[in-house]
Amino acid sequence: MLRRLASLPLRRPAAAPLAAGVRCISSGSVEITVPLNFWAGKRRTGPEKCSKDSVYEPATGRVLCQLEPCGAVEVDQAVKAAKLAFGCWSKMSGMERARVMIEAAHIIESNREEIAEMEVVNNGKSITEARLDVDSARLCIEYYAGLASTLAGQHVQLPGGSFAYTRREPLGICVGIGAWNYPFQIAAWKSAPALACGNSMVFKPSPVTPVTAVMLAEIYAKAGVPEGLFNVVQGGQETGSLLCQHPDVAKVSFTGSVPTGQKIMEMASKGVKPVTLELGGKSPLLIFKDSDLENAVRGALMANFLSQGQVCSNGTRVFVQKDILPEFVKEVVKRTQAIEIGDPLLESTRMGALVSRPHLDKVLSFVDRAKKEFYPFIGNCTDDMICVKEEIFGPVMSVLSFETEDEVLQRANDTSLGLAAGVFTRDVRRAHRVVEHLKAGSCFINNYNITPVEVPFGGFKMSGIGRENGQVTIEFYSQLKTVFVEMGDVDSLF
Repeated sequence: MLRRLASLPLRRPAAAPLAAGVRCISSGSVEITVPLNFWAGKRRTGPEKCSKDSVYEPATGRVLCQLEPCGAVEVDQAVKAAKLAFGCWSKMSGMERARVMIEAAHIIESNREEIAEMEVVNNGKSITEARLDVDSARLCIEYYAGLASTLAGQHVQLPGGSFAYTRREPLGICVGIGAWNYPFQIAAWKSAPALACGNSMVFKPSPVTPVTAVMLAEIYAKAGVPEGLFNVVQGGQETGSLLCQHPDVAKVSFTGSVPTGQKIMEMASKGVKPVTLELGGKSPLLIFKDSDLENAVRGALMANFLSQGQVCSNGTRVFVQKDILPEFVKEVVKRTQAIEIGDPLLESTRMGALVSRPHLDKVLSFVDRAKKEFYPFIGNCTDDMICVKEEIFGPVMSVLSFETEDEVLQRANDTSLGLAAGVFTRDVRRAHRVVEHLKAGSCFINNYNITPVEVPFGGFKMSGIGRENGQVTIEFYSQLKTVFVEMGDVDSLF
């Protein structure tokens, strides 16, 4: 299932309006020749003497472009651009900001196919999924554009005609640090609430998938945001550290691994900066014997194989009640064997390439290498197995049996992570009872991996802090100021 696609004849997208500097070269491969850093309204080259890093196309292993990591000078330039833009943007009304954001959403909609194709070339996921990711990004921007004009404070009447009121104000310059599994979508999920609240942003994509975040920067620029409102700096750990520790940065939002999230939290704490952390998961999916088996199988596949299994919320620990385990396993294996693997740009493909060769090797290390033919499914697992305890981040499903509700809840919660969880059952009372006891931030009943932008997404325990999406996220990109107004004389004790 995790075979390489380099030998396949792959279709590649032609250059289009947003992809200036993208050209097709020999054998149908793609080469990106324009700079991938963006601040103060245009693409920028990196430092002259910096060492460039090769970025690869996952489906072929070919070099897609050269990444120019940003150092202290470039990061400072991007932050200064964001600071200038913040002064203008934060003074605009919510309606004014909303109009610009809606225009950005329209541009995304008009260029949906082009953005999706570039996402596929850089990330390896199927074109079908990439289109849905672009749609999610657009919907997120539309949603927060709608909230921009609703930001308001509270009036409190006090004795003697005095009163107090609160103001919801922007934080300032926010830093977004993205992951490689949803490059364009994550850039939108972080920037949309930030911009709606009146902030500016400097965004650092993963160095593995640097391409489409810059396209979003150009879209915002075309929509009419002030120059420097949304900036993109490329690089790895060093660049991220410079951003987190920059004195003008007010907040950091990160999506990625637990160890990196811990380091970011530590760096941000030195400046007492708020953080949003969306980290890893090893989520449980509970399937009871009274479930609709067809839907349970579909849910398990969605919980494990989206984006080649490279999804932090995946329900990779599938607990199946003992009575239906044989039937469930039989059906899952049959459906898994039928998954269409191939060129991720083909309409028929349902599973593309893992994001890189090192990551492929890591995923395969969890699997029995002695098997000649590998299907991404491990049955008859026990709780102490490495594949059950550790996040694999690939198309590997671990199936475990259980007998009672109390037993499976104890086992499901026996993890330091708590990003997501799911339950399949026809018993409505059981469904809500089980969800109440699951220690996870995002729970699903009779479905899985559904992330509407209107609903908050985030984890418990070591899976993170704060939320993405939903109305509550406004609170994570703004701050509350309280104002007391005295209408009489000062009653002094002195």
